[in-house]
Amino acid sequence: MTIPVVLASQSPSRARLLVHAGIRPTIRVSHVDEDAVLASLATDRGVHVNDLSVEERVLVLARAKAQAVADDYRSTWNTMQEARGELTISRPIEQGQGSVAERVDLADYVRDHLGLSGLVRGPVVIGCDSLFTLDGAVYGKPHTAEVARERLRAMRGATGTLWTGHVVIDLSTGDMAQSISYAHVNFADFSDDDIERYIATGEPLEVAGCFTLEGIGSAFIESIQGDPSGVMGLSVPTVRALVEELGISWTNLWNATDAQIFTHAKEVTPDIPDSNIMQPGDGWIDCACGHKHWGRNSAAGVLVARRDDDGNISHVAMQHRAAWSAEGGTWGIPGGALATGENVIEGALREAAEEANIHPDDIVVVGAYCEDHGPWSYTTVFAFEKPEHMVRPLATDDESEDVRWLAVEDMDSVPLLSYFKQDWANFEQRLNVVAREQRV
Repeated sequence: MTIPVVLASQSPSRARLLVHAGIRPTIRVSHVDEDAVLASLATDRGVHVNDLSVEERVLVLARAKAQAVADDYRSTWNTMQEARGELTISRPIEQGQGSVAERVDLADYVRDHLGLSGLVRGPVVIGCDSLFTLDGAVYGKPHTAEVARERLRAMRGATGTLWTGHVVIDLSTGDMAQSISYAHVNFADFSDDDIERYIATGEPLEVAGCFTLEGIGSAFIESIQGDPSGVMGLSVPTVRALVEELGISWTNLWNATDAQIFTHAKEVTPDIPDSNIMQPGDGWIDCACGHKHWGRNSAAGVLVARRDDDGNISHVAMQHRAAWSAEGGTWGIPGGALATGENVIEGALREAAEEANIHPDDIVVVGAYCEDHGPWSYTTVFAFEKPEHMVRPLATDDESEDVRWLAVEDMDSVPLLSYFKQDWANFEQRLNVVAREQRV
């Protein structure tokens, strides 16, 4: 197996750069508070934030993003190692719906299926941050039309520098390498009307320096001195050098995937937003049951339950699925395709964090149910909210209309995803049994 790569960024440009270089990364958003990180660094240095050099800023932010995602993986692995209970496996195609083919102790499953946590090298986490400087001023993302207008007027006919910090972490060893790339960008002498129409596209508002080399703004860039990919947010040669500094061959990261898989995914689900970046494991497969299923490595999700003061199941965290998704508009649990190399608990916990703001530190895994169709399976991982912890479900990506706690007595009043509706009564019963056992 190739060494998995995790990109600690939701930037489509950075993801595309890696894909074009032969690497399709797993996307993990860091959710780092950039202002707080810079303020902390400034306090440590005894200076004002504005006195920090651009090199210090991009490097500390890239490091914070990579480290946050690395910490998320370690939290997932800790929760996985603490998993207890039973994994029930059903094989309905072979033995009929509702049949139980196998029961496995979850602790034994984890021991025998370490997933990404058992890799000798990797996963490799990449964190990046970019800032633009012009005449000594440091420009981040403008966010508003007013700020973008002021900056674009200063940039026309001028030359600025795009700085990008890069941090690479090998999760198997904890080793880290870091570096900064920069490139000088020469802008054309564009007009006020050009600026207004460019701002109206929305492109310059959420990119460092309020321009993009690969987008609409490319027409206003006359030349570049330096690495063009660094101007797009990730210097591929710089990242390659950092990976090799950690003792990993760059070509061992290549996981070139047949482009037809992703074209097919778009054909089957044409309303997938363009912002929805395909990840390793994404795609539809034809199943022996006669249906298409999402997840080329199978799929998994987390059913998190909250207990009342008496220890009974009172609420479950549910996802209102986006209209464009399969069975859009129904309610199910947060979950999705397993990334290459993940075991079912890793994948389920990752999906719950990405889609629903359910952090592994806040839950305890108490069992699982797998419906195995042979070439594809879906595993529902059962979990409780930990005592003294609070899960705050939240829709964090475009796959959800809403994510919230639903009272158990209200489950019959909402349209449920078909597979979940079929299994809900059994899931509720099993969770209540475990809850009673733990209460005793």
